[in-house]
Amino acid sequence: MAKLRREYNPDKAARRKRRPIIYIICEGKETETSYFKHFRSRNCLVDIIPISSKHKAAEHLVKHANSLISQMDYFPEDGDRIWCVFDRDDNKDNELRAATDYAQRHNYGIAYSNPCFEYWYLIHFEKRNGYLKDADAVIGILKNKGYLVDYEKSADVFGQIEPYQADAIKRAKVRAEEAGADFATVICRDSNPVTTVYELVDYLNSQRI
Repeated sequence: MAKLRREYNPDKAARRKRRPIIYIICEGKETETSYFKHFRSRNCLVDIIPISSKHKAAEHLVKHANSLISQMDYFPEDGDRIWCVFDRDDNKDNELRAATDYAQRHNYGIAYSNPCFEYWYLIHFEKRNGYLKDADAVIGILKNKGYLVDYEKSADVFGQIEPYQADAIKRAKVRAEEAGADFATVICRDSNPVTTVYELVDYLNSQRI
């Protein structure tokens, strides 16, 4: 858990300058945590906060992020950022819109995957624009095509997919642009398949330099 918040005093000249912290609020304790921990470095402080199952609905997750701020050393004035990572799951479009609106009002980033986070893994290996029913369907492709034969939710596959990260970013961006042309917003149920995880990965990579 992150440290308790200290009072921010912009007038205190002696306050030690620190590196910005990127807080990643996510649904899963395994998949997302195993992946994003690899972006930690001397120049990139990443605090990954998996939330309890009762907050997994997109709107609840984003609002819960706001409640966590009071317990964190969160100083956006120093460049700190919050990113909310969530999947389509059972969220209705109105719930996804509410989550998006709330995040925008509070300047949080969103990394959304439809139908699941594993779609981000899949596009490291191939372009895939056809409808994908759920996580089981995506995981089945990863295994059956020999991309990640032994994949399971708790598996740390970062080393296996990192060599293809640049390709995944390009494919995800193109697919998001296509979905954006077809729908009013990418963050909706009908955008399947799509992922905006590439935006968070791009941001994390920029902070590691």
